[in-house]
Amino acid sequence: MPMPPPKATTESPRDRQVFHEMGQIVRALEQQGPQPLDDVSRLVGAPYWEGGRFDRAVSFAVADGLVVQDADGRLHAV
Repeated sequence: MPMPPPKATTESPRDRQVFHEMGQIVRALEQQGPQPLDDVSRLVGAPYWEGGRFDRAVSFAVADGLVVQDADGRLHAV
């Protein structure tokens, strides 16, 4: 009798990667303090990331409450 297929999952390797990227953003903000978005991008090396990855990671970090953006547009680690 053949083996049953693996259980479906909503997580993909790409999803795991975004958690790593979110962690990089949070660590950069913890070490360097509040930063403008462009500076955070430079600190984590986002210009070398695949297109759209940085914006996606920032969006998830904000949505998860790990990062907040102030009125001046600077990001803060929570």
